[in-house]
Amino acid sequence: MVHRKSILLFIEDLPVLSSLQFSLAIEGFQVVDGAAEGIDPTVAAALVIDQNYLGDGLAVLGDLRMRGCRVPAIVLATNPTAGLRDRLIAANAKLIEKPLLGNELSHAIHALIAIRKAA
Repeated sequence: MVHRKSILLFIEDLPVLSSLQFSLAIEGFQVVDGAAEGIDPTVAAALVIDQNYLGDGLAVLGDLRMRGCRVPAIVLATNPTAGLRDRLIAANAKLIEKPLLGNELSHAIHALIAIRKAA
């Protein structure tokens, strides 16, 4: 079940998914696998999508946006191109470059949630 405080992870690499679930849970987030059956991403607090998710994570985000999902999104990418950066801007998504260092991801999630609450 997804709550308004849930962070949905769209990550295909199972060790990375497990690692992020663990580290974000320690930070106090309720973390849910975005690929789980019956998930409604429109009620989550934020989305974290790997650029390689289902071959093109930004296409997945685009599909969610077309279905009315306006939840703040973070896209994880390695060596992002200028084209990818342009697509991120168009999708209104924040880029976090891999490899993930320190608490950059959790800080970005906190910032997105704070902005959403203020709006």
